[in-house]
Amino acid sequence: MEVLKDKSIRNYDYTCRYAPFPYYFHTEDNKYVYGLTGQLTLENEYSIHMIKDVDTLDSLALYYYGRPDLYWVIADFNRIQDPYINLAEHFNFLYIPSLAGIRFR
Repeated sequence: MEVLKDKSIRNYDYTCRYAPFPYYFHTEDNKYVYGLTGQLTLENEYSIHMIKDVDTLDSLALYYYGRPDLYWVIADFNRIQDPYINLAEHFNFLYIPSLAGIRFR
């Protein structure tokens, strides 16, 4: 069973970094989860992380940045919109951007 279902796109009436913004219904906790939009530029310095079966976005953020709440940086840089994705099923490696050089579009 998929955890995230019913993907929708929300369009805001004003221009901001969240328009258009994908969101999903999380079937395990019955809440809506807002996805990521790909706002980081791909010109940043980065490292390459070879994916292991146990890797998650928050565990990678903890390992590389010391803060699991920065999972969105890795997701955004790799254009991953579903924060609950099983990384090992979809990726062989991920780009881990340097926090010092982050630039937004």
